[in-house]
Amino acid sequence: MRSIQKDRTYDTYRGLNDRLKEYERLKRLQKTAVLLAAVILAGAFSSEDIKVEATSSTWQQIQKEQQEKNELQNQLNQENDNLENLKGEQNSLKGQLNNLNGQLTEVSNNLADLEQQIADKEQEIADTQDSLEEAKATEEWQYECMVIRVRDMYERNETSYINALLNAQSFDQVLNVADFFERIAAYDQKKLKEFEENRQLIEEEEARLQTEKAELDNLKLEAEAEKSKVSGLISQTSNNIAKYAGDISEAEQRALAYEAEIKKKEDNLETLRKKLAEEIAMSQKAANATWRDISDISFEEGDRYLLANLIYCEAGGEPYDGQLAVASVVINRVRSSVYPNTVVGVIYQNKQFSPVASGRLELALAANKATSRCYQAADEAMSGVTNVGNCVYFRTPVEGLTGISIGGHIFY
Repeated sequence: MRSIQKDRTYDTYRGLNDRLKEYERLKRLQKTAVLLAAVILAGAFSSEDIKVEATSSTWQQIQKEQQEKNELQNQLNQENDNLENLKGEQNSLKGQLNNLNGQLTEVSNNLADLEQQIADKEQEIADTQDSLEEAKATEEWQYECMVIRVRDMYERNETSYINALLNAQSFDQVLNVADFFERIAAYDQKKLKEFEENRQLIEEEEARLQTEKAELDNLKLEAEAEKSKVSGLISQTSNNIAKYAGDISEAEQRALAYEAEIKKKEDNLETLRKKLAEEIAMSQKAANATWRDISDISFEEGDRYLLANLIYCEAGGEPYDGQLAVASVVINRVRSSVYPNTVVGVIYQNKQFSPVASGRLELALAANKATSRCYQAADEAMSGVTNVGNCVYFRTPVEGLTGISIGGHIFY
């Protein structure tokens, strides 16, 4: 390996550009051959062979995530069933509430009608009592009149009746006098009896009205009790509906949580399947790959400069182990037969290293941003030192990705 000093001039950078142009030309010529080789390589292994070669933990993680997703889906289905039942119960209670409100309206109307009837009956009773008082007064007046007349007849004019009898000229006159007095007495008795009968009728009417009022009062009490009962049922049903609304809200929140967890599991599964696909591809490549010994590699002028600046872009802020790990991945690819066999070819391979696509590497090369530790890591890796074994990939950690964790990257 040719050692290159850190203070390599800008001519080295220009030489790298010339080599890049030549590499692009060769890459275009090899593209068809690479695609053909990939097809042949993919057909050379069954899915079971590939699965064995791929990381078994990834496959297990996929199965575990899928099982957990299925369990979550079952829980979601149960929660949705529970939600439907709750909504059905709530709708049933709403129907009952509508019926109860109808009953309450009917009972309230009936109660208002009874109150009006009671008011009318009380007015009839009051009128009857007035009539009764008037009848009693008339009866008492008639009785007093009769007493006064009798007293006048028998106390003041006690001789009138006798004189009338004695002065009678004939028996017929005697009878007429007796009949006269009898008629007066009969009249008084008749009127007194009429007043008594009228009073009795009024008293009976009052009793009848009082009985009817009592019946109405009982009906009112029953109606008020029914209204209270229906109102209580309405309150209870409304509370139950509110409780179901709360239960439905909680069930909906649980369902949303299950859906979020399922979405998370689906995302995890997608990541794991992509990882598994990468591992399968890696297994396919590894199955046919041959590895050159570090002593068989002839590094070109500028490789150290290029590698050190890539290390700066990818792991400039990492500990030294992280910088050496990045350099090791590059050199491992140079050693592997499934990657370009030069440092330039590996680093500038399409869609492999983000600093190349973003332009950061070009800026670093132009200003020689690589630090002494970056050059040290490049030197060690180019001499065959590796702290990641035969890893040919690295990336920032993602859930489910396994490998060697160094600094802020996972190497696999």
